[in-house]
Parts: sequence; C-alpha cells; structure tokens
Amino acid sequence: MKYYIIAGESSGDLHGSNLMKALLALDPSADIRFWGGDAMTAVGGTRVRHIRDLSFMGFVEVVRHLRQVLGNISFCKRDLIQFQPDAVIYVDFPGFNLRIAKFAHKKGFKNFYYISPQLWAWKKGRIKVMRRILDRLFCILPFEEDFYKKNHFPQAEYVGHPLLDAINHPTSPTSPTNPTSLTSPTSPTAVKQTIALLPGSRRQELSNTMPDMLWLAAQHPDLDFVIAGMNVLGEEIYHRFGALPPNVTIRFNQTYQILSESHAAVVCSGTATLETALFNVPQVVCYKANPISIAIARWFVGKRVRFISLVNLIADRPIVRELLQQDFNHLELYSEFGRITKDSSYRDSMREGYAEVRRILGGEGASRRVAEAVINTISKP
Repeated sequence: MKYYIIAGESSGDLHGSNLMKALLALDPSADIRFWGGDAMTAVGGTRVRHIRDLSFMGFVEVVRHLRQVLGNISFCKRDLIQFQPDAVIYVDFPGFNLRIAKFAHKKGFKNFYYISPQLWAWKKGRIKVMRRILDRLFCILPFEEDFYKKNHFPQAEYVGHPLLDAINHPTSPTSPTNPTSLTSPTSPTAVKQTIALLPGSRRQELSNTMPDMLWLAAQHPDLDFVIAGMNVLGEEIYHRFGALPPNVTIRFNQTYQILSESHAAVVCSGTATLETALFNVPQVVCYKANPISIAIARWFVGKRVRFISLVNLIADRPIVRELLQQDFNHLELYSEFGRITKDSSYRDSMREGYAEVRRILGGEGASRRVAEAVINTISKP
C-alpha cells in the first residue's frame, strides 16, 4: 500500500515516526512518502519537506510567511496527485492539513486524521467540514471522543496517547537510556539537582521564553540548568539572547534523557508539559506570544477552555501553575520556581496529579491501533 503522511511540527514528527514503524510492521512493503522531520526520516520512506520549513506559530506569524505557506500547499496538492496514495494521513498541524484534506477528498483519496485538531477549544465550525471529508479521526485525549460524538461525528475514536509509546519504548536520540517508568514515581535517590529548561520547539517560542529562563538561571548559580535544545532549530538561535550564564548548558536532541535526570523543569506550554509530567518532574509552565495573536485566540476560545497546558486540560483541574503573557514575569517565575524546587508537599501534590493524568490516559498502543485502522479501512473493497 502507498501512504502519504503530513506532519508539520516536532511533536507530529515524533508521533508520525512511531506510526510509520507500526505501518511497516503490519505492511512491510509499505511505500511511504511524508512531510516530517528527523525522527520520521530515520524510519525510512521518502521525505518531501522538512518540518523546519513548515511551522509558523500564531496568526501574525502565519500572515508574515503567507507566500511560503501557500506555496507549500500548492506543491503538496501536486505531489499528492503524482503519488496517488491509498491513504493520506494527517498528523495534527490543522491549519495546513485541513486545507489539503479538502483537496484530497475531492480527488477521491482516503483521509485519516491522527491527533485531532482542538476544535473543542475553538473553531468548532470546522466539524461539519471534517465530518464530510475525513474517513477516520483518531483522538489522543480521552474527552475528545465524547465531544465529537455529541457533535454527530461517528468517525472519531479515542486511540490513547502516543507519548505513552514514545516514552515507554524509546528508540530515538531524544529518549533516555533508561526511561523513567510511568507506573511509579522517580526514586528520590536518582534525582540530581539539575533543572530542565524546555523553551519550545519553534523559533518564535524561543524568542519569547529564553530571556526569562536565562534570567532565572542567573539567579540560582548553585543549580545546574540544562536547555533541551533541538537540532531542527539550529544551534545558533540558542545563543541569540546573550551569553549563557556559567551554570547553563545546552544538550541537543536529548529531551527525555534530560527530563529523566531533572529535579524540576521550566516548560514552554505544548506537548512538553505532558512529557515532563510523564517523567514525574515538577514543573512550571510558561507561555508568551504576540499580543495580537493571543487576543485573537482568546476571542475565538472565549470561556470554553480554562487551561493551556495538556496536564491541566487532561485532568480538568490545575495541577501545574501556568504563567501566561503578563503573568510570565520575573517575580511570578522566581516565586513558582522556588515552590517546585523546595516545597516538598507541593512537589508531592503535583506528582499525585501526574498519577491521575496517567490513569486517565490509559495504556499504550496508540500507534499500532491507528495503523491497524488505516490498513483495515483501505483494504475493504
């Protein structure tokens, strides 16, 4: 069978790579053509575009790069027609992928969406279009399936969260040699006084988080801070914010190893918040973006969503502190950092919340379930 997979961000690259492995395990002769990053490239197949050329965050940023975005869309449509896949699989990245999905549906291709767009947060109006153009929709958050069912979307199903596979069965350079078990807390004797800094997976995120993270490190010369760097962004960008304090180092493509060694973490909101929780590391979540983009997002979201971090969203309660926009300042950051590093009862309470999140997510096997569903669907006469 021929599979065309589109991932546009680092998290999508990770989950796309595990999906590719599952597809190849079930269909060894699979011909896979994809848009992705280093993780997907390492699995095999033919890469069309790298994620470094695709990911733009926020309304303002997308407008600034509109010519490049539209060029990628046009190229993707032509490439699909030439490849003629049996299945097109979209991994998150809704702004781009839903445009392609409309086109692919018109051309008669089977459409599969993995990692549902967060329509429960905003743009609920997209449901009618998605219901018409998608053959299957795979959700990775437990409450998403109920949301879609209530909105008459029978193609939606919960398959589990792929991070459980990625962390329990590490196979990439970003994974630890001995990953922390998800069924028991990290042993206190194994914890070093290392602080993980996860500033984000996009260039815009680094610009908004790195200065404050480096400031925090400078205030704590007795602690070792390690930036979880990403090769896809280039090493140079991590040095744009001035000289690193003496107690700060950068390690590239070793996020899981860093988390497995860390006492606490400062994390840019995104998939990394859940990864940090699954490694049982107390964290403070931070996020800052272009004020115009945030204002537009808040207008769309309204009061439907109370949290921004996946940890709090899944538990539907505040487990970790979220410092957003004006709250992401030196005073609040310094105060919360003191709590996650020194307040043992606060750290224990956060880890109890993490255990709740793991129970809600359930077991492993998301990648294989998606691969089986895709193959079974396209194999039907």
